[in-house]
Amino acid sequence: MMKKIIILLCCTLFVFTNCTDDLNTEPQVEQTLEDLLESDPDAITGLLSRLYASFALSGPDGPGSSDIDDDAGESPFLRGIVNLQDFTADGMKNRWGDDGLDQLTTSTDWTQNNKFFRYLYNRIYYTVPTANNLLLILEAEDVENEDQVVAEVRFLRALAYYYLIDCFGKGVLATEDNYGTSAPLEEVSRTELFEYVETELIAAEADLPTTNGYGQATKAAAQMLLAKLYLNAEVYTGTSRFDDAVPYINSVINDGGYTLATDFVSLFSGDNYTSTEIILPLIADAISSQSYGNTTYIVNGSMSSETMTITDFGTDDPWSGHRATKAWYGLYEEGDDRGELFWTEGHNYEMTDYKEWTDGYPSIKFRNTGYSTTLDATSFSSTDFPLFRLADAYLMYAECAIRGASGTDMSTARNYVNLVRTRSNASSISLSDLTLDFILDERARELNLEGHRRSDLIRFGKFTGGSYIWPWKGNTAQGTSIPSTYELFPIPSSALEANTNLSQNPGY
Repeated sequence: MMKKIIILLCCTLFVFTNCTDDLNTEPQVEQTLEDLLESDPDAITGLLSRLYASFALSGPDGPGSSDIDDDAGESPFLRGIVNLQDFTADGMKNRWGDDGLDQLTTSTDWTQNNKFFRYLYNRIYYTVPTANNLLLILEAEDVENEDQVVAEVRFLRALAYYYLIDCFGKGVLATEDNYGTSAPLEEVSRTELFEYVETELIAAEADLPTTNGYGQATKAAAQMLLAKLYLNAEVYTGTSRFDDAVPYINSVINDGGYTLATDFVSLFSGDNYTSTEIILPLIADAISSQSYGNTTYIVNGSMSSETMTITDFGTDDPWSGHRATKAWYGLYEEGDDRGELFWTEGHNYEMTDYKEWTDGYPSIKFRNTGYSTTLDATSFSSTDFPLFRLADAYLMYAECAIRGASGTDMSTARNYVNLVRTRSNASSISLSDLTLDFILDERARELNLEGHRRSDLIRFGKFTGGSYIWPWKGNTAQGTSIPSTYELFPIPSSALEANTNLSQNPGY
C-alpha cells in the first residue's frame, strides 16, 4: 500500500474552474495553508500528491469524476499521451470509431474541433495553474523540506509544459508571477516555452533528491526530461542541442542508481512498483486509484474475449480496441522476447480493415497480472506506467553518439544497445549496425506504446511526408503521405475562443 500513498492523500483539497473557459484558471485552496498545517501536518504531502495525480487520474472522486469539464473516461492525461503519441503513429491502431479517434488512428482530417486534442490541452492547463497555486502557497508559509517540495512542483509544471511544446507548439505561459491576472495572457512561441522549461528543469534538478518516495520526482527524472528536451531541440527551436543532452543522460546512467530489469515483461506487470529500472512511474491501482485513463486504457483496450483468454492478462473487462500493425510487430527478429508480446492466434497479419478486431495483433506488453506475485483479475489496472526508464536513457545515448554528439563514443553506445537487446534475447549488434535507422527501429522494439513514438518519428524526419509509410497512414490501408502541418496538432477551438490572443497552428 505504501506505493499508493501519493495518490491516496488529500485528493479533494483543490476546487477548480473550467479550463476551457479560462486559460488562466484560478484554483483556490479551501482553507489557508497555516490552518491546514495546524490540523494536518501532512497537508503539503497531500497537496503535492494531488498534483502528481493530475497525470494519472481523471478526478478526485473515482474514475467517473473529472478535474476538467470533459469526459472523465476519455480525457485523463496519460490516455491523451497514448492517443496522441502512439495511435497517431505507426505501431498501434484503434477500431472503435469514436468521433475524432478515427482521425487520430489514420493520421488524417485533423481539425481544431477534435475532442481528443482538447482533452490533452485542457489537462495541461489544469496541471499548470494547480502548480502555480501551490507555489504561491509555499511562498507564503515555511514548510519542512520546502526546497525539495518546490522543486517537485516546478518539475511537474515543466512536465506539463513539455507536452504543450511537443504536441501543440505554443500556448500561454501561466506562472506564479502572472497568476490571477484578469486580462487574457499573451501567446508565447515554441522557443519561448522551450527556454522557460529548460530554466525550470535546471533549477528543479539542483534541489531534487537522488532518491524519493515511490512515484515522486528525483534528479534522474529531471535529467531525463532535460535530455528529452535537448534531444528534440532541433524540432522545437530549429537549433540542434544533442551535445547538451549527453551530460544529463550520463548522469541518469551513472549516478541514478538504476539497473535494467532482468526480465522485460516485469516492467509492464501489475507488481512493477518493485522495478529497479523505472525512473518515474505514473501510479495505477485497481482499488485505490481507479481510472479509465491510466494503464487500464492500455490493458483493457488490448483485450477481447473473442480471441483471447482475458484473465490470463489480469482483466475481467475487455474493451476490444487496440491492435498493432506490422510496422511494429514486423520489426522483431526470431528469438527476441519482445516480439512474442503480441497475440496472434485468431488474428490476421495484414490490417486490411483497422476497424476489424481480428486484423492486426493485439499487444500483450502491458498486463495486469503479477510478475513475481499473484494478482486477481480486476476491471481496473494496477500496473504503473513507466514514463521514464533506464533502457530509454541507453537508447538516447546511442542516438546522440550516432549523431556525433560530444562526450559520447560509439563503443559505449553499442554496449548500451546490446544490454537492452540481450535482456530480451535479441542478438548482439556490431558497430557497423549502429545507424540512425537502426536506433529508430530499436526504440520501437523497446519503447512502443510508452508515449514516445510520434515524437521519435518527427525527430527522425519520418512522421509526415511519404519517405516512411505505414498501414493506414493518411487513411489508406497501404498508407500514403501526410502533410508536414501534422507535425503539430491544431490548437483546440475552445482554447481559441477562451483567449483571442491565441492563434491557430499553420495549416489548420
